[in-house]
Amino acid sequence: MSPYVVVAILAAYFGLLILISRFTKEDTNQAFFLGKKESPWYVVAFGMIGASLSGVTFISVPGWVGSSQFSYMQMVLGYWPGYIVISLVLLPLYYRLNLTSIYTYLQDRFGFWSYKSGAFFFLLSRVVGASFRLYLVAIVLDYAVFQKLDIHVPFILTVSITIALIWLYTNQGGIKTIIWTDTLQTFFMLGAVVFTLVIISREMGWGIVDMAREIDQSQYSQIFFWDDWKDSRHFMKNFLAGAFITIVMTGLDQDMMQKNLSCKNVKEAQKNMFWMSTVLVFVNLVFMSLGALLFIYSNQQGLAIPEKTDYLYPMIAMDGHLGMAVAILFILGLVAAAYSSADSALTSLTTSVCVDFLDIQNKPQEEQVKLRRKVHIIMSLILIVVITSFKLINNDSVISELFTAAGFTYGPLLGLYAFGLFTKWQIQDKQVIPVVIAAPIISFVLKTNSMEWFGGYQIGFEVLLINGFLTFLGLFAIKTKGNATLS
Repeated sequence: MSPYVVVAILAAYFGLLILISRFTKEDTNQAFFLGKKESPWYVVAFGMIGASLSGVTFISVPGWVGSSQFSYMQMVLGYWPGYIVISLVLLPLYYRLNLTSIYTYLQDRFGFWSYKSGAFFFLLSRVVGASFRLYLVAIVLDYAVFQKLDIHVPFILTVSITIALIWLYTNQGGIKTIIWTDTLQTFFMLGAVVFTLVIISREMGWGIVDMAREIDQSQYSQIFFWDDWKDSRHFMKNFLAGAFITIVMTGLDQDMMQKNLSCKNVKEAQKNMFWMSTVLVFVNLVFMSLGALLFIYSNQQGLAIPEKTDYLYPMIAMDGHLGMAVAILFILGLVAAAYSSADSALTSLTTSVCVDFLDIQNKPQEEQVKLRRKVHIIMSLILIVVITSFKLINNDSVISELFTAAGFTYGPLLGLYAFGLFTKWQIQDKQVIPVVIAAPIISFVLKTNSMEWFGGYQIGFEVLLINGFLTFLGLFAIKTKGNATLS
């Protein structure tokens, strides 16, 4: 595929995003942070599918099938109970307290240091998560454009251009713009995957029924793993990890909750959560099916499987194996997948810094917009630095690394909210900091040495549960005799 075509596609795509931002432009903090609470729930639901999947799912999940089969679906099935907790417990709480930043709850429940600790771990989690996702886009664009033209462009420049484009269309509308751009991005991402499935099936002379049968009978289709409880793919490990990852990466995440809080009321937010979570299971199954089909196609065509399987889908789509239409849709799908999560990440990071650390709501009205704009730029620069740094250290499947990182950074949030919601105890607020620092460190040590210390047992994604449990125990150790005034 010609790199000039790639550049033309990107230019047209971002032109469309900027056009949407013009129609949704409203340079007020109320619109930027919560969309004035006017977002239609069905638009939020469809857009959140893309934000939940991201560029990591778009590339890494199909590539992951080669080594893990369909075991990732065990985690996806665990999403459902996680979304139920969010719908019935967290959303009513957030709406009742009329929150802009969900971490304000921790201040009301425990105090200043708990609040700041929770907000800090969100910032750390979201910066890491957004960086993983945007890293994927940057390396693929580098492969599709600059390497094809035999031009050496510093990786940091590719990343800077990517972030600058996000900043450009989120600068003034914020979440009000993102609700609508995410809808467009979800459409392109899902369209690319379905179209690729259809084209590969035709190339191999299969109909839909034939394709489903071949995938089901392949070596890649095993979903459930029950036999070895030490295996990181064991069902209960993945199912429980899926439930708790959903709770923390959606319900305790300012990025995802900010979209829900832009709905008119809690009932509409709950409708959004129900339909989004239901559709998400089937969408992930489609992604896994694409992965199996890519491996089957590669083996039958004699194509070499890349050592780093994250490159399998890009290689087949962009090297002319399936035609120009698949290549164009792949680029659109990839950029849409990454930007649907990255743009809201930048907005939520800006919101959290402004509300949780700079107390923007207490500033004079004329200073608030200026302050928000400055923070928006600073967070963009931070993402550039982190993404560039990540390129130097990445050595594993990106999706595996993403969820591993989430286990360490979201664990303290899980423990804080669990203690706040399910106990009546108050804590010594100043003692929270050593607790939330110690829990991830101990979790990391346990995970690193688990096979040696626990008779071959391998800690996988359940490190999140361990981290949250250790945080909960630490909070229990610093509880006071008094009860909370807010639950």
